[in-house]
Amino acid sequence: MFLQQLMNGLTLGAVYALIALGYTMVYGILGLINFAHGEIYMIGAYLGIVYLGLFTFLGLTKSHLFLSLFFVFILSAVTCAGYGVTMERIAYRPLRKAHRLSPLISAIGMSIFLQNYVMLAQGSADKVFPHILTAEPISSSGFPISNIQAFIIIASFLLMAGLHFFVRKTRLGKAMRATSQDKTMATLCGIPIDRIITITFIIGSILAAAAGVMVSIYYGVVNFYIGYVAGIKAFTAAVLGGIGNIPGAMLGGLLLGLVESMGSAYLSTEFKDGFAFLILILILLFRPTGLLGEKGGDRV
Repeated sequence: MFLQQLMNGLTLGAVYALIALGYTMVYGILGLINFAHGEIYMIGAYLGIVYLGLFTFLGLTKSHLFLSLFFVFILSAVTCAGYGVTMERIAYRPLRKAHRLSPLISAIGMSIFLQNYVMLAQGSADKVFPHILTAEPISSSGFPISNIQAFIIIASFLLMAGLHFFVRKTRLGKAMRATSQDKTMATLCGIPIDRIITITFIIGSILAAAAGVMVSIYYGVVNFYIGYVAGIKAFTAAVLGGIGNIPGAMLGGLLLGLVESMGSAYLSTEFKDGFAFLILILILLFRPTGLLGEKGGDRV
């Protein structure tokens, strides 16, 4: 029982961590909470169904299943990156010098717009992921982890490790860190701020798309409002780890998934979503900077 819930929590937490990274990166660069980020995750989940349905219709999944899944992730990531860039250009860039409340209202408006856009385009009924993968155990030893859970955990950790390497070791990553510390000085040093912000939205959208496709595979059903709840929980994970801190978002997502899974198993399934909001309240009361956040510390 405990091991099963541990695996469920790690799987769920890995998804939360991927979404939380988008929140924390945008906040680290712009000081903005992108409340429409959950809808990018939701669109990624729908795109996973759409693209895999297309490959299934063409008969490619029968002969090239894993290659088809690979292209589903790539196409969903590229499409969501386009949504992320468009959202930044339309909803945030014109308000960059406005009062801080204006981008927040714009983010909430974009979230509502994307929800209704998907509802009108895809319908309000739940969409079912093509049943081409089965949740079989990866071994006969009785260890409670399925092949889908193992895939989600491994893929999520690889993506998080890749992001950490990108931010810490590459030239663009250093430019992102410089921008998060001082935009004026970064501009004087020749760093193209607008391009860095666009890249930040692209990376965050790609991670959210990957999380959406994984959730489609894991649960098999998606709808147009899954982005709201998942977005709030991922925001909680970002605050838990330290908003603006990339390792903190990873840690916060994993911890939140474990708390939610264990709480549902040993306390009550009726308050599954309530555990996340309880954690958010406690963190804001007793450690507003998060587990890895520090007052005045560097973002990103």
